[in-house]
Amino acid sequence: MNDIEIIDLTPENISEYGVCGYKDVKKHLELRNKIDWFKEYYPKGLRIKALISEKGGYQGMLEYIPGKYAHRPVDADGYMFIHCIFVGFKKEFKGKGYASLMIDECIKEAKNEGMHGLAVVTRKGSFMVKKEIFLKKDFTVVDKAKPDFELLVLKFNEDAPGPEFKDMEKVLENYKEGLYIMRSAQCPYTEKNVNAIIGTAKDEFGLDARLIDLEDSDAVQNSPCAFGTFCIIYDGEVISHHPISNKRFVNIMNKKIK
Repeated sequence: MNDIEIIDLTPENISEYGVCGYKDVKKHLELRNKIDWFKEYYPKGLRIKALISEKGGYQGMLEYIPGKYAHRPVDADGYMFIHCIFVGFKKEFKGKGYASLMIDECIKEAKNEGMHGLAVVTRKGSFMVKKEIFLKKDFTVVDKAKPDFELLVLKFNEDAPGPEFKDMEKVLENYKEGLYIMRSAQCPYTEKNVNAIIGTAKDEFGLDARLIDLEDSDAVQNSPCAFGTFCIIYDGEVISHHPISNKRFVNIMNKKIK
């Protein structure tokens, strides 16, 4: 399609385009939080490329940041770290090579900035990109984490130390009793359903959920889940590795408690 343009979001124009399908700043708290977070990390190198169609509007994005500030529990200093990528709210925009094009631009920028390479966390499940598109770009799997997360890297400097997951099992030991919900504004979907889940935990299961807002990259890098920006923990076990609905929470807890 000839009406596609890849633009760089900035603190000045992000409100105009929105993020991840959220467009109404007045209506959506999650968008306001995301914009505030974006403005905080933009001076530190955070970038978002948006895929814009003249007819279809916002149809994709690629978000990346220097690994020092990665919002995943990884050691990736010296690498450009990709948080997320997706293309196609509408089917006609999928399979056109747009995601590959955005990754190519990210690779070029990382090289220009003298990075050791690029890193990204992938998984087969919800909310994260699968690894295949990166394998086609010569990324390799360098580390794994439960249940099905993989850390991939494309090295420009083969002598540089590689990125790796942090010790999430050790962090999890701090949450052996009770119900915890962790979230970060990096992912706008971490706002949805949380209040309902907290209410359900109290009303149906007699649990006082402890909500932990991960305020910065250091806090996220010390998350007990490889997704980093959201997890639910119950009695020392991560029971959700990504945002979920209230109904899904009930189904999980019924299996744990009853």
